[in-house]
Amino acid sequence: MDIREAYLNFFASKGHEIIPSAPLVPNDATLLFTNAGMVPFKSIFTGEVPRPTPPIRTSCQTCIRAGGKHNDLDNVGYTARHHTFFEMLGNFSFGEYFKKDAIAYAWEFVTQVLKLPKDRLYVTVHESDDEAFALWEQHIAKERIYRFGDHDNFWQMGDTGPCGPCSEIFYDQGGEHFNTPEDYMGGDGDRFLEIWNLVFMQYERSSDGKLTPLPKPSIDTGMGLERVTAIMEGKFSNYDSSLFMPLINEVA
Repeated sequence: MDIREAYLNFFASKGHEIIPSAPLVPNDATLLFTNAGMVPFKSIFTGEVPRPTPPIRTSCQTCIRAGGKHNDLDNVGYTARHHTFFEMLGNFSFGEYFKKDAIAYAWEFVTQVLKLPKDRLYVTVHESDDEAFALWEQHIAKERIYRFGDHDNFWQMGDTGPCGPCSEIFYDQGGEHFNTPEDYMGGDGDRFLEIWNLVFMQYERSSDGKLTPLPKPSIDTGMGLERVTAIMEGKFSNYDSSLFMPLINEVA
């Protein structure tokens, strides 16, 4: 399965316009690199520019995280899942749909297109987000829904800009393969692998830390192509997948 193509075509079938990956160096004074799929749409989320037609988009965005708030550099080489450069699959709604549809789309893609086993899936929501918890209960048993605080389930691209509570989807790679003290939901181990983050863009954070409600609550999601590819190919390390092994073999 071509996961990029499957993802983009799935959301195109839901009315999303497919947008090409934007440059890695954004036209944004607050960022050195494009570090998330939503960066090209920042001015739309904040209402600085009119929302496009159609107001829903999908993309596979190349990203670099080597500094700032979302800095993965310290994890690269120590885990099987972190990279400084990666591709982020995303779907975006600029005031068109919100939590209910974002959750339903994600569950449909993961279970019906990727066909990941439901008994391996878990989700998290922000500790205050009763709405997201109730929506997930329509798809997955409540025992598989975890509530976490700001550190795990509140997303922002930097110190300022659009932000909001989020909901993450995790895949259990199995206790028979991962059994360190950190291999639990919420731990730093590799057993429970976050594959998709659904961000509910509700606020804009100013330089003084103040949160201002956005004009239209929106959706920003990010699914890690490298992680999903490894899972689909039965690999426990992103580096063992078909995205990396041809490069590694060529260098070797």
